[in-house]
Amino acid sequence: MRKAWHLLAAVLAVPVLYLAASFALPLIPGPGPNFSGPPAHTIGLLQGPIHTDILFPLTADTRARFAFAESAGVPVTHPDAEWLMFGWGSAAFYTTAGTYADITASAVMTAATGDTAVIRLDVTGPLPPLENLRFLTLSEAQYQALLDQVTATFASQTALDHPGFTASDAFFPAKGRFHAFRTCNVWLGETLRASGIPFGLWTPANWSVTLSLDWHLPGQSG
Repeated sequence: MRKAWHLLAAVLAVPVLYLAASFALPLIPGPGPNFSGPPAHTIGLLQGPIHTDILFPLTADTRARFAFAESAGVPVTHPDAEWLMFGWGSAAFYTTAGTYADITASAVMTAATGDTAVIRLDVTGPLPPLENLRFLTLSEAQYQALLDQVTATFASQTALDHPGFTASDAFFPAKGRFHAFRTCNVWLGETLRASGIPFGLWTPANWSVTLSLDWHLPGQSG
C-alpha cells in the first residue's frame, strides 16, 4: 500500500512541478549570443490562449525570402499584405485546431506524447491595437538571425496537402518534434534566444511567454 501511495504521489507531482516550472523558469535568462545593437527592425508577437505567432514586416527582403509560399496560396507579394505570420506547432493538433471546438482528445494526446512539427504561414494587412499583440524592436543582427532561424526550420518549401484556416494560409513540414516539454512556446523561446533576443530559459505555456516578455524585455513590449 505504501508503494502505491508513493507512486500516486509521484504521478501527481509531475503536473505540479510542470506548472511551477512554467512560472519560474521564464524568469531565468536563457543562453544566447549577444547580437545587440541600435534598433533597426520591428517584429510582432501575436499571443493566443495557447499559441504565439511571430509577425515579420513584409518588406522586399521578406517577400523574396518567402516567395515560395506564393505557389501554396499565401499571397506574400500582395500589395495589401503588410505582415507575414509565422507559427510552429504539432502537426496533429495545429492542423485541426481551427477553433477550440475542433480540438480532439487524440490530437491532444499525440501532441503531448510526441508529434511531427509543421509551420503555418499567413499574411495580414495593417495591425490594429490589440491587447495580445506585442512589438519588439531588434537590431540588424538580431533580425537577420531570426529570419535565418525561422527559414532553417522548414523541412520543405512544398506545402502540405491540407486545408488551412483562412483563404491565405498554408502549412509546411517543419524540422523538430513537438511534445509536452517542447511546445510551440518552447520553440519560440529557443528561436528568439538563438537570435540573440533575451528570453526565459523554458517557456512551455502562453503565460510563460508573457512572463518572459515582461521580465526580460520590459521596455520593448506592450
